[in-house]
Amino acid sequence: MSNSKHIHVVIFGIGNVGSTLIQQINMAQSNLQLKHQLQIEIPIITNSKLAFYNENGIENSWLIDFEKFSEPYKIEDIIQFIKAKKIKNVIAIDATASVDFVQNYVPLIENGFHIVSANKVANTLSYDFYEALRQSLRKHNKSFLYETNVGAGLPIIETIKNLYNSGEHIAKIRGVFSGSLSYIFNEYSESDVSFSKVLSQASKLGLTEPDAREDLSGNDVARKLLILARELNLKTEFQQVKIESLVPKKLNGKTNVQQFNARVKELDLPFQKRKTALSKNQVLRYVGELDVVRQTLEVKLITEQKQSPIGQLKGADSIFEIFTESYGEKPFVIQGAGAGKAVTARGLFSDIVKLSNSLN
Repeated sequence: MSNSKHIHVVIFGIGNVGSTLIQQINMAQSNLQLKHQLQIEIPIITNSKLAFYNENGIENSWLIDFEKFSEPYKIEDIIQFIKAKKIKNVIAIDATASVDFVQNYVPLIENGFHIVSANKVANTLSYDFYEALRQSLRKHNKSFLYETNVGAGLPIIETIKNLYNSGEHIAKIRGVFSGSLSYIFNEYSESDVSFSKVLSQASKLGLTEPDAREDLSGNDVARKLLILARELNLKTEFQQVKIESLVPKKLNGKTNVQQFNARVKELDLPFQKRKTALSKNQVLRYVGELDVVRQTLEVKLITEQKQSPIGQLKGADSIFEIFTESYGEKPFVIQGAGAGKAVTARGLFSDIVKLSNSLN
């Protein structure tokens, strides 16, 4: 054990993804030690208001311990604890979806933390914030990994980075970026069930947000598209993404979740019209498309041929088509589970292990 590399992860957010990550780390400890001489300890876990501290690392009883011993915290308390205990090789894990929490990234970086994040917000705020964050990382020689921002556990960002850094000319990226919308249109295109019923099924399976309009608005797909554009050094803002929202204006705005759910059948007729217009070899797909040459980003509902890679999609899988100079007319395709707590947590875990390889 004395030759082991010790990594310390502070997990912000212990909901579905965060708690699954803790479970995955605990289950993998012996394997990490055997294969990588790596020991991952978790000295702090937090939710939005409370933190639980254990400098020796939390144990399998962490949930009970959190309920009994957690206390209110500010980010300064976390930083002070790490400094006081002289804990090294520290990675802050952002397993939240918080807009506010990303404002803590720079203070954490300045105080010795690396960042691994499933939260897309930091990469989709203004380009000024995006660049200032990277300047801070360079200044303090810290890393920021966020593979799960696009495609959950799929290696999308790493692939795009590697292609771009090797000088490959990427002309276009398109695909179905949302697991929930993938399921909805895969089911809807192939069945005689109403759109509202398919939406309800997706909700019961836990594929949509509690307010399904978060998915149907297209904003989540737009954020993922923006992240990929910025990986290709396009200085694009979120407002420049052209988004076809699937929520009628009358069901947005002043209606709350309960009112939307009560009126959800109003979605059936417009989608039925789109479906009726399809030929037997066509399906509906909700896609993101980045045209690198024209520098345009678009999120839209399209008609697709069934035999195409996007048309053949099943279940809640995501698919990414990457068109490059070397690959010619046929795109390089990455497909698989693009959503879910297990694959997202596994993606965070993979980033932790990858980052650990560069630490002393």
